[in-house]
Amino acid sequence: MGRAEKVVLAYSGGVDTTVCIPYLRQEWGVQEVITLAVDVGQGVSLATAELPETETRRQQELEAIRVKALAAGASVSIVKDVRAEFVQDYALPALKANALYEGRYPLSTALARPLIAKLLVEVAEEYGADGVAHGCTGKGNDQVRFDVSIAALNPKLKVLAPAREWGMSREETMAYGERFGLTFPVKKSSPYSIDSNLLGQSIEAGPLEDPWFEPPEEIYSLTQSVEHAPDRPEYVTLEFHQGEPVALNGEPLAPVALMERLNLWAGRHGVGRLDMIENRLVGIKSREIYEVPGLSVLITVHQALESLTLPKDVTQYKRGIEDTYAQLVYNGLWFSPLKEALDAFIQHTQQRVTGLVRVKLFKGMATVVGRQSPYSLYDPNLATYTAEDEFDHRAAEGFIYVWGLPVRVWSQVGRG
Repeated sequence: MGRAEKVVLAYSGGVDTTVCIPYLRQEWGVQEVITLAVDVGQGVSLATAELPETETRRQQELEAIRVKALAAGASVSIVKDVRAEFVQDYALPALKANALYEGRYPLSTALARPLIAKLLVEVAEEYGADGVAHGCTGKGNDQVRFDVSIAALNPKLKVLAPAREWGMSREETMAYGERFGLTFPVKKSSPYSIDSNLLGQSIEAGPLEDPWFEPPEEIYSLTQSVEHAPDRPEYVTLEFHQGEPVALNGEPLAPVALMERLNLWAGRHGVGRLDMIENRLVGIKSREIYEVPGLSVLITVHQALESLTLPKDVTQYKRGIEDTYAQLVYNGLWFSPLKEALDAFIQHTQQRVTGLVRVKLFKGMATVVGRQSPYSLYDPNLATYTAEDEFDHRAAEGFIYVWGLPVRVWSQVGRG
């Protein structure tokens, strides 16, 4: 890691990234720190999602972050609202791939990292910076996602990660910041580490590090508990066009609005909670809690529509591609040649993934109860067992003979 004179810092407004500003200047000799705060839809809870002042509050919080960075010593403080780009260019491609890391996690956090890295590189190039920085520690996945993505987009930029090297506890970090006039109103922080965006949120650390410990209800903000979820199911119909959701209950919606609406409805019914032990890229296991109400529903219904519109061999082959795709995203390889090649394959498979899926939301479950498509490969006249059956049963005997011929020959040879 080399030193840099002008650095663009990925800024959240939290303790670590705020302290990074004076630390970069005092300890590493950075002459100018430019901060970049990215709005990917964080900060909305189930309780506030429908309040009319939610958007105003979001803007106020983002402005407060911008001002806070300047007060901490940043020369320029930038805030970008990239919610639309986040959903369109990152969430939807992953949806088409049914991307689930280790078969469970819909990658809500991982998908935001390549976008933030891309913006860091763009701002660095715009302002003539020779480095970028982030506040990731040395144990997590995000450091890899940022570093590798930045290297893929502009390998000439230096990447600085102060929190990976300074070796300070949270108390020591705050004490360091106070030496340079920074104030931290809340000395006793939550024991949990939470990262949120429009697709969901991850919760870890504190008591959750004990895999036997049951997550307390207080950690959840996007989903209702099953016990308090409505006692009546809610039916939702999603319309897809070439693999992308375009309408909800017959109402055409832009991607961000659709995700927000689906998060609210699914979260209200307790859908999308995950408690898992996952394998981090750095080689350790971690206990992670996720809330992904809308995204988990979208993947469920997208899979259902694919089962209706894709041939058997494409569906089965695509499953292996989906697993590889999810690992690439989780491992920080969004901008890799293999990921780009897989995108081309997946996009081709989506040409006929168009139609409607009806799903029942009830007590933590999202159950597909209906699907239809103009490209449906389901032929009721072939599937039925009624008098309308058009399947030629007599053809089955010849098919079975040819299908089983290799097994028959193998057995005959083995018996001598």
